[in-house]
Amino acid sequence: MARPHVLLVSFPAQGHINPLLTFAKTLVRNGIEVTFSTSLYAQQRMAKAADGISNSITFEAFSDGYDDGCKSSDDHDQYMAEIRNRSSNTIREAILASAEQGRPVTCLLYSLLLPWVAAVAREMHIPSALLWIQPTTVLDIYYYYFNGYGEEIKNSSDDPSWAIQLPRLPLLAKRDLPSFLHPPSSDHKLFALSTCKEHLETLGVETKPKVLVNTFDALEPDALKAIEGYELIGIGPLIPSAFLDGKDPSDKVIGGDLFHKSEDYVQWLNSKPESSVVYVSFGSLLRLSKVQMEEIAKGLLQCKRPFLWVIRVKENPEEEKDDDKLSCLEELEKLGKIVPWCSQLEVLTHPSLGCFVTHCGWNSTLECIACGVPMVAFPQWADQGTNAKLIQGVWETGLRVNPREDGTVENEEIKRCIETIMDDGEKSRELRENARKWKNYAREAMQEDGSSAKNLMAFVEELGDYC
Repeated sequence: MARPHVLLVSFPAQGHINPLLTFAKTLVRNGIEVTFSTSLYAQQRMAKAADGISNSITFEAFSDGYDDGCKSSDDHDQYMAEIRNRSSNTIREAILASAEQGRPVTCLLYSLLLPWVAAVAREMHIPSALLWIQPTTVLDIYYYYFNGYGEEIKNSSDDPSWAIQLPRLPLLAKRDLPSFLHPPSSDHKLFALSTCKEHLETLGVETKPKVLVNTFDALEPDALKAIEGYELIGIGPLIPSAFLDGKDPSDKVIGGDLFHKSEDYVQWLNSKPESSVVYVSFGSLLRLSKVQMEEIAKGLLQCKRPFLWVIRVKENPEEEKDDDKLSCLEELEKLGKIVPWCSQLEVLTHPSLGCFVTHCGWNSTLECIACGVPMVAFPQWADQGTNAKLIQGVWETGLRVNPREDGTVENEEIKRCIETIMDDGEKSRELRENARKWKNYAREAMQEDGSSAKNLMAFVEELGDYC
């Protein structure tokens, strides 16, 4: 009998590739054949980095019509139309080719923003499942928005006391909701919302649809049970084995980096005292305003603590302008280290690290939880406001910054949050203790008898039944 063969289709962004590629490696370790598909541009970037990509995974690239990369100035609707049409055709061809080679695809897995993959699976008579790469709580919020609570949320006032109680979820203020639900609705928000609605409509066609979620039972026990018609299955945290369950000590990198990391920051970290360094990173997509960057810089200087700050450089060096440079760069470089990219897990597990100033992307949030690092929650958009709510108000592993009315977070507020975590006072000790507690829960989930490990094995057995 042929062994199960999973085709994983990922949207070509770092935050999507990382969890899906980690899951691909997990499936391979359990005897499943895996083909990983993303855009030609993303796959070429991954191959350039060539750091830890498994030889056991077959890669099948599709052209999204932007083989030199999609720029922020490009039309988002046009891009999504192109990726839908082109990737659908490539997926069909890959499925047919695999069948002809005697290695038929037995299950199609797809990430957020790719709901049409499920339609291709139905057309080809193949089971499919969504791999949700944000917290379960966010999926629940979108579900409730389109099932009975949309008008209440749309009509929410700017009164700071406004809040909504959704079934089985914590009380949510306006800033705790995904940013795409905040009025006014821009074209970008409408596109994101329509894609989420399509995901839900796609799932609604199925009876008790299965959704794999990058979370674990202890982290979101109520949220995983909030949608009665869905089977929400926690299979996370999806991070390399060496940093979590230890089943594969050699598995230290994800292997899907789209950016080249610096080489000298580990030596710099080695030179710093235990729990002394402030790590600052806003992920692979966000570009903060010059005003906000200056405020962060001032806050770091006022703290007078060593810091490692990831500031991405522009793809085209000619686009860098003198105006983009920080006014206090010389002072910053005396106190800390600025790098264009780094291995985040390498940093989060380093003994010198004291806290993480993060945009609260879900991958970064889960990595922090798994590594036991307290956070300064600095959300910007999408699911990040909800993640910040969970970090501060539910798991109590960090502090959330309070921006002024125009959205800018001032240097004094940044300093307040960093110092509260780093000063070893009562609140600092409480946050660190909670961070250690959740780290243990995350590791327990991935142990042999842990909730996520059991859920993964049940899924692997089901793949065998498909054969």
